Amino acid sequence: MSTHANVLDDLEWRGLVATSTDRDALHEHLGTGSVRYYVGFDPTAPSLHMGNLVQILTARRLQEAGHTPYLLVGGATGLIGDPRDSGERTLNSADTVKEWVERLRAQLERFLDFEGPNAATMVNNHDWTASLSTIDFLRDIGKHFPVNRMLARETVKRRLDSGISFTEFSYVLLQSMDYLNLYRDHGITLQFGGSDQWGNLTGGVELVRRADGGHVHAFSTPLITKADGTKYGKSEGGALWLDPDMLSPYAFYQFWLNVEDAKVGELLRVFTFLGRDEIEALEAESAEKPYLRLGQKALAAHVTTLVHGADETARIEAASAALFGGGDLSALPGTTLGAALREAGAVTAPAGEGRLGIVDLLVASGLAKSKGEARRTVGEGGAYLNNERVTDPELVPGPEHALDGGWLVLRRGKKNLAGVELV
Repeated sequence: MSTHANVLDDLEWRGLVATSTDRDALHEHLGTGSVRYYVGFDPTAPSLHMGNLVQILTARRLQEAGHTPYLLVGGATGLIGDPRDSGERTLNSADTVKEWVERLRAQLERFLDFEGPNAATMVNNHDWTASLSTIDFLRDIGKHFPVNRMLARETVKRRLDSGISFTEFSYVLLQSMDYLNLYRDHGITLQFGGSDQWGNLTGGVELVRRADGGHVHAFSTPLITKADGTKYGKSEGGALWLDPDMLSPYAFYQFWLNVEDAKVGELLRVFTFLGRDEIEALEAESAEKPYLRLGQKALAAHVTTLVHGADETARIEAASAALFGGGDLSALPGTTLGAALREAGAVTAPAGEGRLGIVDLLVASGLAKSKGEARRTVGEGGAYLNNERVTDPELVPGPEHALDGGWLVLRRGKKNLAGVELV
């Protein structure tokens, strides 16, 4: 164990404990040696997202405090799917789930330490579920679940009128069985998950008690919402994915850079490893000078570095500085530049025959409403190509102007930016 103060105190200060089984007992348990704990991830998509990141970083905090993580990827539970308020899930094929299991495992491996005295272990619940007979499942697991208790679960209650299949109704048995197996085989005594999982978490605690007379613990992390109470994690193109192929690192960075002032302190606590003093100093500076967006900049840099690495963060910051600060665009890699320009707004134009002049490009990109307005912008010195002021309204940009990846950067004034991809 490290000499770290009890990690539960830090988790509570960060706002990471929504509910828990006996809080004092859990605090004592976490203070008496290296506790084996687990958190599960169902492969219901090919990538983890912002909500999963809360669990991943919480697992890392526990590991850094000397506790021992088990990361469960649900090869079995992913075939079923946790009941949702919105109705029955579409069941994915076994091959799809198997592929997604591997993708999630690869993502998770980057966040925790798999070597050393409290090394992380990866487990898959398909290993102990696939060979279980229906009779054994009903006798050994089902016997411990009163149906009235299952019907009282919030998600089930909300779904009773619209309908819920036996498959989804029985999901809690599968997840609870995970806890029982991990308790028996690995000595795991703590599970945590999102607050929407509380019924499943307590189901596991109860099953360990009923089946084996064991005493284990659980806590849930809160749902992270915007100041108005609506869910985060939905960018324009869907969820805030951690996979760079599903959401560009530039778009990921921009999400954190643009969070509302009222939420910066909370998100710094949940998503960064900055200490209490650093976070409180950032909060004070942000309250005093909100226009500098110091909290957002620190948040964006830290979270993007955690997920995509320091090199990628440096490239994104260089791209932002070059695009809006007039820096050297030619040094930027096409992938970063392209991602930034697609976020800002981008159009395509012919690279060869039929090339458009600067006036037509300003109109096509939406930076000018008409050719007359575009000409006036050039005449007044407000049009820029690749950060160079355009003086000739007859200029026809060609391949010699193209940056890496075949991009042109158009700007009107200081702030209005658009990309043109020459194809």
